[in-house]
Amino acid sequence: MVQENGGSKVAGTSHLKRHLEKGTCGATTTANKNASGASTGVSESRKRRYRSPSSAYMAVFNPDVCRQDIARMIIMHDYPLDMVEHPGFQSFVQSLQPQFGAVSVDTIQGECVSSYLSEKQKVMRLIDAMPGRVCLSLDMRMSRNSLAYVFITGHFTDSNWKTQKWILNVVLEPYPDSHNALSHAVACCLSDWRLESKLLSLTLNHPVPEAGLENLRSHLCVKNPLILKGQLLLGQCISHTFTAMVNDILSAGGDIIKKIRDNIKYVTTSENHGEKFLHLKEQLQVPSEVHLFLDDQSQWNTTYQMLVSASELQEVFSCLDTVIPEYKEAPTMEDWKQVESICTHLRSLFDAMNLLASSPCPPAITLFQEGFRIQTTIACAPTGDPFIGSFIKSMQEKIDKYWKECGLILAISVVMDPRFKMKLVEFSFSKLFGEESPLYVKMVDDGLHELFEEYVALPLPSSPAYGGDHGNIDRAEDHNQGGSISEYGLADFDMYIMENTTQQFKSEIDQYLDENLEGRGSNLDVLEWWKQKRSKYPTMSKMARDILSIPVSTTLPESMFSTKPRELSPNARSETLEPFVCTKDWLQHGLTEDFGGLESLVVSDLSNPALKVEF
Repeated sequence: MVQENGGSKVAGTSHLKRHLEKGTCGATTTANKNASGASTGVSESRKRRYRSPSSAYMAVFNPDVCRQDIARMIIMHDYPLDMVEHPGFQSFVQSLQPQFGAVSVDTIQGECVSSYLSEKQKVMRLIDAMPGRVCLSLDMRMSRNSLAYVFITGHFTDSNWKTQKWILNVVLEPYPDSHNALSHAVACCLSDWRLESKLLSLTLNHPVPEAGLENLRSHLCVKNPLILKGQLLLGQCISHTFTAMVNDILSAGGDIIKKIRDNIKYVTTSENHGEKFLHLKEQLQVPSEVHLFLDDQSQWNTTYQMLVSASELQEVFSCLDTVIPEYKEAPTMEDWKQVESICTHLRSLFDAMNLLASSPCPPAITLFQEGFRIQTTIACAPTGDPFIGSFIKSMQEKIDKYWKECGLILAISVVMDPRFKMKLVEFSFSKLFGEESPLYVKMVDDGLHELFEEYVALPLPSSPAYGGDHGNIDRAEDHNQGGSISEYGLADFDMYIMENTTQQFKSEIDQYLDENLEGRGSNLDVLEWWKQKRSKYPTMSKMARDILSIPVSTTLPESMFSTKPRELSPNARSETLEPFVCTKDWLQHGLTEDFGGLESLVVSDLSNPALKVEF
């Protein structure tokens, strides 16, 4: 209320005006906010409100860690080292962190090598803790300047009964055709990783002359005790054998494959021809749903699929000249017969390679079954067809050679699977070798028992049952034993104990073979099964642990169908190839800590986020 007294103001509105000008009135503040929200069309409840970080919670820039992250990025993605000197990269980094100065190629190369040495120590500790033996696989690759490098990968089962696979070395071989090229590479690896007495087998992923194999075998005999007289030592990668057989087929059918490819090109590269082809297909009521396509000649699976699709549409090709009069190169009936023969023999190899590509470490049972199936297909091939005869003999020689060199390894690996044991070997050999199968089954059985006896003869593990490390026992205990035992006359007793212990161990393998097979209904982890049975089968479990580490296929899934040898990255440099290749493999397999983007930020308090977002 306003009262007037002689024209003077007793209580006016000036104080209200001053109140509004201060901006402290809650009512007007809310009204203004609502008006602002209405004008922008965004309600306050949908706006993000940021809390500024407290001073105790600031991130600290660490240039050393940033350089390490750049080095690991280059390794992981095969980037060229000189990318750190590219203006675009430097500008990008500066926009992210102005405090980070430019780095040179030499600096980053040093960081890469430092990372390699650090990760190598971790791999070394893993290998030193390996309870059994190691298997090596060798793959030779060429650089663009025709230098050969041997990639050596180690395969083993660790103390947790998990299979491990690590690239260990990349060795330059200036003369890859020399007889001692592989011997030099393997010797470098064994020495580098202290594996001279732990090698079980070698698997080769490329053809090696017989003289080179003999040189390698004799070299390894010097420092490495050979298991089973070296019969497990050298073996070919089965996928390499399959690829060589594919090349036999493609080489024999080269002319007809080119003819089919040219016909497909005639149809697919012209819109007019393609439309007439499809219209004719509808008129002929061909039920096939496939589409014509050209193959990638560096990937033989696409060639196989191209031939299959063309074969399903052969009726359309045969009548195509009725709608395109100038079409004169239609395949004949004899041509299509050859295409059918090519597809028949490629199909079994295509299916086998798909199985191999589906797993980084395909189980031996899969390879045994596929090898058996392919050999059966070859054996059933008609002998009177001259076209089939042009490649089937060479295929037969290759698969026979593989079984001769690797059949024992593969068969023993199958026996180590408690779902099959010797039964699958006996069944498969009876189908494959007929009346001669008992001879081949006996070879596997004899090899299995001989291998078991060699594992029996290995030193017993240190335990209370077999004696521990007496060097760690306090010398004072020697004076309180109540009398020592004389060793005189106990040599025969030691021999008696050894013979009886050996006899006890020998019955272990027969007990395993005589027991019922495990069911095949579940996806059994064979290594885990042996881990659980190691108390019941102490020697057999050690043998299974090593045998199941042997890689019977070492080709990478992405290279399974390639018809060309693998080449190195164009960014590869000889002086850093091994550090880069090995470190990349180790990082990809997760041996090291996760490569995240925030390692260069050192935060003082992780319990409270530096920047909190509320909705």
